[in-house]
Amino acid sequence: MARSTISRRCGPGGTWRILLPGVVLLENGEPTDEHKIEAGLLHAGEGSILTGVRALARYGLRNLPGTEEVHVLVPAERSVADCAFVHIERSRRLPKPRERVGVPTAPVPRAVIDACRRTPDLDMVTAMMAEAVQRGFCLPQALADELDEARRGSSLRDALLPILGGARSVAEADAWNLWQRSDLPECRWNVRIFDANGTFIAKPDGWCDELAFAWEIDSLGYHAGDVGFRDTLARNARYAAAGIVVLQTLPSRLRSEPGKVVAELRAALDSARLRPRPDVRLR
Repeated sequence: MARSTISRRCGPGGTWRILLPGVVLLENGEPTDEHKIEAGLLHAGEGSILTGVRALARYGLRNLPGTEEVHVLVPAERSVADCAFVHIERSRRLPKPRERVGVPTAPVPRAVIDACRRTPDLDMVTAMMAEAVQRGFCLPQALADELDEARRGSSLRDALLPILGGARSVAEADAWNLWQRSDLPECRWNVRIFDANGTFIAKPDGWCDELAFAWEIDSLGYHAGDVGFRDTLARNARYAAAGIVVLQTLPSRLRSEPGKVVAELRAALDSARLRPRPDVRLR
C-alpha cells in the first residue's frame, strides 16, 4: 500500500491509527490490550515472546501491578529498540514459548521473574510469586531456578525466601519473616493437620509440631463475611476439640506491632507446653 495512503488514513480525522513504526491499527479508536500485545510482537519481529505482567495475565493470574507496558523477549543479536508501550529485552536464554490464546508466551516461572524485576513494590513482587505457587502454576523451586539463571539482585531473593519456606501470601510472608527473626521453635507453613483417626482438622498458616500449636493470620476482609466467619468458627472448633492451642493475628499487626505479636506467640507457646501434646499429626 502506498505510504501516502497510509499517511492520509492515519492523519487527523483518518480512519486508521499508527501504533508503532510500521504497525498500523485499522481503526481510529483507543487500542485494546490485545492490540498492544499483537503490535508489540510485530514490532519485535519473528520469534519474539511475550513475558512479564501481560504474560501472567494470559495465564489467569490476578495479583498483578497495573502497567501499560508490553514486555517482549527477543534474541540477543536482534537490533530492535523500546518504543512507546513496548519494552524490548534481548536475551541469550530465550525460553520455549507456550501458546496462550494465539500468542507465544514465556512459561510462568520466567514471566514471574521478568515481571518482578520491573516491579518496584516488593509487596506486589511477593504477591505475584505467592499466587503463582498457591494456584499451582509453578513450584517454588522453579522460581528459585529461574532467579538463579537471571542472576538478579538480593531484593528478589529476599522476597522469594518466604515462598520457599511455605508462605503463600504477602501476610504469610510477613509472618514467616517475623518468626525467622525471633528465637521461637521450628515452624512449618501451610501443612495439613489430622487427628489420630486420620480426620482432617485444618491447614494452619503456621504450625509448631513440637507443641501442636497453630498460628492463623486472619484478615478481616476474608473472615468477617458470613461464609468466612462460619468457616473460621468451624475451624476453631476443630482446633479446640483436638486440644490444639491456636493464636489468631491480624495481618496489619505483623508490621505495626511486631514486638507485641512475638510476645503473644511466646505466651501461647508457653501455654501449649503446659499440657500434654495431643495426638495430632501433619502431612
